[in-house]
Amino acid sequence: MTLRPLARTLIVPVLGLSLSALGATRSATKTDPTEPAKKVVNINTATTAELARLPRVGEKLAQRIVDHRQKQGAFRRAEDLMEVKGVGEKMFQTLKPYLAVSGTTTLAEKVGSKGSRGASKATVKAARPAKSPKNAKTVTPYPKEGA
Repeated sequence: MTLRPLARTLIVPVLGLSLSALGATRSATKTDPTEPAKKVVNINTATTAELARLPRVGEKLAQRIVDHRQKQGAFRRAEDLMEVKGVGEKMFQTLKPYLAVSGTTTLAEKVGSKGSRGASKATVKAARPAKSPKNAKTVTPYPKEGA
């Protein structure tokens, strides 16, 4: 079935307009101001306190990052953080979602590192059944012979 030339000229622009409007809607939702901003730390400008908010990063490692930045210059990409002693590939994979090399630091509070190394001792201890005393004897009731 073919469309008449007049119908083609009317339908095609309308469809084109609809598709472009749909594309405009999609791009507007990407930069929606009501959507929360991604929480990141700019490793080129962050202080030791800001770096220490990252998961598994303490004051000592944060200081090493700042010292490395002062000696070697700004980090060109987030992967360059692995040059700092104490940041290996696994650690970097944990930090990667929170790292930026430009812009402002938006991470306001410490990020927990739950699940990166398994359950804590307290969690494992609470899940175990209570131990009975070593000298306690278990008594198993047996039916009486005459019953």
